Amino acid sequence: MSFTGPSIGSGGRREAHEFGRTHVVRPKGRHQATVVWLHGLGDNGSSWSHLLETLPLPNIKWICPTAPTRPITLFGGFPATAWFDVGELSEDAPDDVEGLEAAAAHVANLLSIEPADIKLGIGGFSMDAATSLYSATCFIHRKYENGDLYHANLSAVVGLSGWLPCSKLVSYVCTFAYNLSAPLHPQLYLVYKLFSFLGI
Repeated sequence: MSFTGPSIGSGGRREAHEFGRTHVVRPKGRHQATVVWLHGLGDNGSSWSHLLETLPLPNIKWICPTAPTRPITLFGGFPATAWFDVGELSEDAPDDVEGLEAAAAHVANLLSIEPADIKLGIGGFSMDAATSLYSATCFIHRKYENGDLYHANLSAVVGLSGWLPCSKLVSYVCTFAYNLSAPLHPQLYLVYKLFSFLGI
């Protein structure tokens, strides 16, 4: 499956991102929620789909896509499956906004075909927690950094052992909203336990 990411970066260029195979674990019970679960750096959707299939959560459909293979700056340009590029491991490292937006758009596209009465979620571990949390910020603002609209209606976001990309921008927006006494979006829940709030 091929996806052309949102236009970001120098000169408004667009990069084509070739996503790998998407694995789906169908619910064993009544379908109440769909979660896109993102694999880690160098991994693929298949490994997580095998693990998620064993969880006692029969009413969740799991979608486990595989990230594009791309050169990773942290690895000296060595290619690996990754949702976005990582240049260094520090709080001040620049974020690959183009890669993050392409990943967030891919996740939103995967969720766009789900029935309207199904709760939607996204989750991931490590760098993919970062992708999940970035998607949450797009959901809250209803748009990507480049201004394109974000259409997925998320009910849950799970970030395990990760970080919040573009945190300085998000911190500024949250402080601004707090100063205006703006309410947080009522449908967004950041959770640290897998969907215990769903009651399924």
